[in-house]
Amino acid sequence: MILTGDNSLTEKPEHSAGITGDREVGKTRAAEYVRMSTEHQKYSTENQSDAIHIYANQHDIEIVKTYSDAGKSGLRLEGRDGLRQLIDDVEDGDVEFEVILVYDISRWGRFQDADESAYYDYKCRRAGITVHYCAEQFDNDGSPISTIVKGVKRAMAGEYSRELSTKVFAGQCRLVELGFRQGGMAG
Repeated sequence: MILTGDNSLTEKPEHSAGITGDREVGKTRAAEYVRMSTEHQKYSTENQSDAIHIYANQHDIEIVKTYSDAGKSGLRLEGRDGLRQLIDDVEDGDVEFEVILVYDISRWGRFQDADESAYYDYKCRRAGITVHYCAEQFDNDGSPISTIVKGVKRAMAGEYSRELSTKVFAGQCRLVELGFRQGGMAG
């Protein structure tokens, strides 16, 4: 407690702003995770990172590490070295951050089984590290509402991929019917 100018007592701040070494005192330390599905989304990871940095600044968070999967599908963990490394680091306790910042639930993954997405989120939470979805309209605080919304959003992310796959396949079939060749260069 500290005495203020009007002789009233107020809580002493837990930390004071300032810089110690390379670390900003008083800020929560975070890792950011960004992912884009195809190389055609040229600026996707940069756009996600920009939004994540805005969120971090608004919430007094310092980003100390970036994990990235560029040109990787969110349908499965295989091939996503950035997310695998993030989960491994968290499980090993080999991290210098308390939170993980992700643009939204679909960037964490469009897993066809929504429980798989929840599983990786849970692994982080079990290790004492929370995942913040920066562009979502809810806090990932474990409340019943956030749990329900996350479940629905995870299912929607998986469903989006299923619908897109069906549409792409139908479009390719139509082009084949019209006589166009589909696929890569002939061997």
